[in-house]
Amino acid sequence: MPLTLWTFVYFAAAVQAALLGLALWRRPANREANRLLAVWLGLTGTDLAVKALYWHLLSPEWFRAYRFVALFPFLYGSLFYLYVRALTQERGFRVRDVVHLAGFGVMLALNAYVLVMDEAGLQALSARWIAGERTIGAWFDLPLFFYSVSYVIAALVLVHGYRQRLRARRSDADRLSLRWIDAMAGFQIAIWCLAILQALVALPVLNYGLLFGLVAAWVCVVGWFSLGQPPVPAEPPMATAAPTPEADAAEPTQTVDATRYAAVEARLAQLMEGEAPLYLEPALTIGQMAKRSGYPEYLVSAVINRRLGGSFWDYVNRLRVEAVRARLADPAETRTILDLAYAGGFTSKSTFNAAFKRQVGETPSGYRRRHASAPAA
Repeated sequence: MPLTLWTFVYFAAAVQAALLGLALWRRPANREANRLLAVWLGLTGTDLAVKALYWHLLSPEWFRAYRFVALFPFLYGSLFYLYVRALTQERGFRVRDVVHLAGFGVMLALNAYVLVMDEAGLQALSARWIAGERTIGAWFDLPLFFYSVSYVIAALVLVHGYRQRLRARRSDADRLSLRWIDAMAGFQIAIWCLAILQALVALPVLNYGLLFGLVAAWVCVVGWFSLGQPPVPAEPPMATAAPTPEADAAEPTQTVDATRYAAVEARLAQLMEGEAPLYLEPALTIGQMAKRSGYPEYLVSAVINRRLGGSFWDYVNRLRVEAVRARLADPAETRTILDLAYAGGFTSKSTFNAAFKRQVGETPSGYRRRHASAPAA
């Protein structure tokens, strides 16, 4: 039987998934997350390749493999959740995470009879499938929909919490807000909704060719976003101001010379003062600060944590808030609050508002009104 358009699309997407998986596995940025994504893409590519072979050959010998990969979608939602968790928390796959594969395990057990079926039974089942019975049944489709979508929603909840913590601490939160995760999740939910509609309503347009054609398009979406993603900084659920024993253990094996703290602190103060203080740079990182200071990054981090209070972002945002605060208290200042925030080094309105209220105890607008109404000295 000649290749149809859809089987060609599936083969092309399977090859792309394999190449993307290899590239992501070797990518150093977001290592734990990208390795989970590589596995996910590998499963998707295998799924598409087997379906393409079966639909091209329509051979009963391939039907057993076809029914096996038909169970893979029970892995996709949970793998997406684990991917997002690894991206935002730097938690790779652990033995305990096998629980997230339970849906696949249950369905594998329920469909095991097909995998051990004799040749006559496989031929009869394949014939019914070719004749138009392209669904395992509602007992399979509905649990698949709710199980998978629940994992996608759980992943979005993780991203929402990550964004909130990020905006509360970092001035570059908008650049690191993981908007591509929303696109990946939306694409998946759309595919799941079409799949359940296809299973419940017999519409000529909604067929398996179109459905898995969308899966092939999803592989392209994943490739577009995943290979261009910046390194994502993991944010803990609650920020801690003091360094932990684990953080101390992560420093170089040589003992940090505490006598250098004063010199580093003086150098940082020098960089943060003057006509062009360093904290005004919106994309400032601790690596850049260390390079400008002339001291190793671990030493700069240790001084900020132990001498200046809090993390790098606490320190930088504190200086930025103080700069904006001085402007807001000046009755002659006519610029808007947002303009002042951007001029002070912030790139996110929500990050600025959260940092200002946490440090000053009131909102920027309330602070400006109070000083505007205060009698002149």
